[in-house]
Amino acid sequence: MKLTVYSDYALRLMMYVGLKGDQLTTISEVADAYGISRAHLMKITHELGQKGLIETVRGRQGGMRLAKTPQSISVGDVVRACEPDFALVPCMEKDAASIVCAVQPACVLKRVLGSAAAAFLEVLDGYTLADLLRPSVPLRKLLQIEPPGPSH
Repeated sequence: MKLTVYSDYALRLMMYVGLKGDQLTTISEVADAYGISRAHLMKITHELGQKGLIETVRGRQGGMRLAKTPQSISVGDVVRACEPDFALVPCMEKDAASIVCAVQPACVLKRVLGSAAAAFLEVLDGYTLADLLRPSVPLRKLLQIEPPGPSH
């Protein structure tokens, strides 16, 4: 199973934003830190905002931050928000009724691959964004993110 680049970028964006805590983060900051396209990140930011994973603030001093705590966002939530589907073979697609397959009446493959996809997502659901952020000191150093200031 392979995730799309879109999901990869979304996970990286979520990690960056999570490391910033309550501070607003800009698309430019994330793009520069990872060396990835601003245009891709704009699309991803929009979608993650629509799915309720990040909060966006418009305007000159705007940016984005997590809409929920890192502990309440599973890696599976992010992947489901970004992946178009988990149809591993054509017969698993939504329009599968039109697919002609000689072994379809006796085939077990669809069920097996469906179970594999479900197991994959179950593992991702077992990890949260907080888990991905645990090595926060080295991650902040690598991404050149200042540690959050003292809380008031």
